[in-house]
Amino acid sequence: MRLRALLDTDALGLRLLGGEGELDRTVRGVMTTDLKDPSRYLSGGELVLTGLAWRHDAADTEPFVRILAGAGVAALAAGEAELGDIPDDLVLACARHRLPLFAVNESVAFATITEHVVRQVSGERAGDLAAVVDRHRRMMTSGPAGGGPDVVLDLLGSDLDLRAWVLSPTGRPIAGSNLSGPLPATDVCARLAAEHLAAARTGRRGPHRVLVGTTTYSLFPVHSSGRSTGASRDVRETVLSDWLLAVEADAGDWPAERLDLLQGVTQLIAVERDRRDAARTVRRRLAQEVLELVQTGAAPAEIAARLRVAAPVLLPGLGSAPHWQVVVARVEWDGGEIEGGPVAQSLLEEILVDPLSTGAEHSDRIAVAHTGEEAVALVPLPAVSSEHDGSEAGLLADTLLEAVRDPLSAGLNDDGRLTLGVSAAVHSAEGLRGALEEARHARRVAAARPGRVCAAGHQELASHVLLLPFVPDDVRRAFTARLLDPLREYDRRHRAELIPTLEAFLDCDGSWTRCAARLHLHVNTLRYRVGRIEQLTSRDLSRLEDKLDFFLALRMS
Repeated sequence: MRLRALLDTDALGLRLLGGEGELDRTVRGVMTTDLKDPSRYLSGGELVLTGLAWRHDAADTEPFVRILAGAGVAALAAGEAELGDIPDDLVLACARHRLPLFAVNESVAFATITEHVVRQVSGERAGDLAAVVDRHRRMMTSGPAGGGPDVVLDLLGSDLDLRAWVLSPTGRPIAGSNLSGPLPATDVCARLAAEHLAAARTGRRGPHRVLVGTTTYSLFPVHSSGRSTGASRDVRETVLSDWLLAVEADAGDWPAERLDLLQGVTQLIAVERDRRDAARTVRRRLAQEVLELVQTGAAPAEIAARLRVAAPVLLPGLGSAPHWQVVVARVEWDGGEIEGGPVAQSLLEEILVDPLSTGAEHSDRIAVAHTGEEAVALVPLPAVSSEHDGSEAGLLADTLLEAVRDPLSAGLNDDGRLTLGVSAAVHSAEGLRGALEEARHARRVAAARPGRVCAAGHQELASHVLLLPFVPDDVRRAFTARLLDPLREYDRRHRAELIPTLEAFLDCDGSWTRCAARLHLHVNTLRYRVGRIEQLTSRDLSRLEDKLDFFLALRMS
């Protein structure tokens, strides 16, 4: 249909403010937006409806209009409900870019215009498509109570006979239609996720078509609507966290109207994704608070108090305090210009979900913080039985990555790495500092291995003790003498007890308060002794590598 036909339809309440010479433009679809940059959702030919919520002042107008004109939209229709009269700066900007501008009377709903346009441009298929769009619109206006992704996919199945599923970036099913039949096999989902990530890294625009066996799938990216969409945004910042919509069909021969409809479905799913991301805020904050307490050497009682707050949030209905594990992850890109902490945080929130589970609610039991380039997960485990000490309970490093290695390798391409370390289970706040150090050291062990996606667990950290008897005697003596002889000599001359202090400090996982209590010292006295140890050996006991060297030297001596 043409713009002129819209203007001649009195029921739409449109008033032309500029662009009289462009009224023969063809309208291919309609889109409602209040984003400052809606470019990723535009394919050209749309009538764009806006309530002007993106406009805070006149400076916002020119960039918005320039984006619409550059995307080839047919016209812009601005609602009068928010500001009354349409701002002059918007009228002038549209005139400069030869973009027709309509004012929409406040008595006319955007949904009325949307339904009219869809019916006109869809021809004989108008009834079916308009019914789908109308139902989507109702769900979008009703918020989460509208049913979420599952109901949206049910509509695709019932109205368009499309089998579709929402998948995580690792291929874990998030949602599926009741009419879609059984989920694709796990390896098929992983393959689809890998193909999606590989295509995204090359910058190809969706949908991406993938042939698995004799079945063709079309993959539509589900981008978070809350993230920046500017041209400077690096795809590596979001590629490992965005969902995808997998449709069992070949979209290559679809008409533009159907493609537009599926793009609208991905936008609706993105709203649900953003809602669930927002729900993670509390869990992230809890993890951040506990991490800060652990790293600053806070008293175990203070850490335990925070854990008691976290346990009911992460494991609702749990009768007793759980065991905990710490998982540390790091994502590194060649060049180092991309911040890896937030990417690793999103990845851990996905990886730590049971791969056999479906739906996003299972991630509600995972608390992940990030500091610098590193993400740290606090994972609660139901209290193990008294027959076990917890050392073999919980997460295993290899198992975590087994199902996600191929998709993530595709997303990391040839310029990224994911390394991950897993601690043993601990049953109290007192053990969390040691668990954090253990997980960090395990991650360093993983980083020393080849491959784009690597992990190591606490079980592998005991190997250095097994290797000690095989170290040549002269090497052992030289190593221990270099580190411990200065301390022994100082103790002999001053009776300072630096060696016992070092042993206690390492045994207390570097906790100042616990070590001082064990040695019956004031914390300031302990700090003086540790400072003297560092001065005599030129080592830093806040560094994991130096603590490990002292630990080995004490073991070998």
